[in-house]
Amino acid sequence: MNVPPTIPYLQLPAERIGQAPPHHTLPATVRLSTVTLQINDLDASLDYYTRIIGLHLHQQEGRTARLGTPDGQILLELREKKGVKYAPHRGRLGLYHFALLLPTRDDLARFVRNALSLGVHVGAGDHHFSEATYLQDPDGISIEVYRDRPREDWQVTEGGEIVGRGDPLDLQALAATASTTPWTGLPNGTTIGHMHFYVGDLDNAARFYHAGLGFPKVTWSFIAPFGLFMGAGGYHHHIGVNTWAAGSAPSGENDARLLTWDLVLPDQTTLDRTIASLHAEGFATTTTTDGVLASDPWGITVRLRTL
Repeated sequence: MNVPPTIPYLQLPAERIGQAPPHHTLPATVRLSTVTLQINDLDASLDYYTRIIGLHLHQQEGRTARLGTPDGQILLELREKKGVKYAPHRGRLGLYHFALLLPTRDDLARFVRNALSLGVHVGAGDHHFSEATYLQDPDGISIEVYRDRPREDWQVTEGGEIVGRGDPLDLQALAATASTTPWTGLPNGTTIGHMHFYVGDLDNAARFYHAGLGFPKVTWSFIAPFGLFMGAGGYHHHIGVNTWAAGSAPSGENDARLLTWDLVLPDQTTLDRTIASLHAEGFATTTTTDGVLASDPWGITVRLRTL
């Protein structure tokens, strides 16, 4: 691939970052929130997500648990369904991974140091805009834990595409930079940074996430022809999609899988515009007591709600 010339991110006016959706554009103030997973064994999952990932248990009712940051921000809900099948790598359409964004590089370094000390297998990559680690829960569901580089360190093309890469990241070197502050789990300020999905094709994925929900396209050629990144407010991506499992069936009722993910909008006006945009693209919405549900062509369901 011929890589076009790049310039520092901040040299390009904000309105020239990415490709705008046709109907409406989500504002920079949107945020991703609770990810709800269907898992096989709640006890095993709670041990993994608290001891290894570092989430804090806040609520448990029956075989459902809610976890998050020390100050009570709920990032993950686990719902047990005994007997669900292990999530096969690139074997189902649906969740590729959900990503936990840490506030600082030292948070990531201490997370890595702790995970390595527990003997956990950790994958890693340097994406230029972020440093990322990858882990797998007891059901085969993938989790990214990462930190962002400052935007002044990002690169873009003159056409407004954010430069993304998949370079190696030395985990031992990263862990060696960790401060002596003890690891007590994920800190306040940790958020759901992005969601990444296996989809059947990029055009229909863009119709839902870009044209429907309103996320601008921000990286396209660097991960072509198998992927697309979309993000609001010039972010490197809130949504990633890839076709690595194209041809597979969507995750089903008896699979370990993503049930819903939450997109939190700043106000009712933005919610109404997003619903209208989805309808304009032919996607149905369902209003419930705790938000508005919409599903992409492969059954991946987002819950839209306001602050």
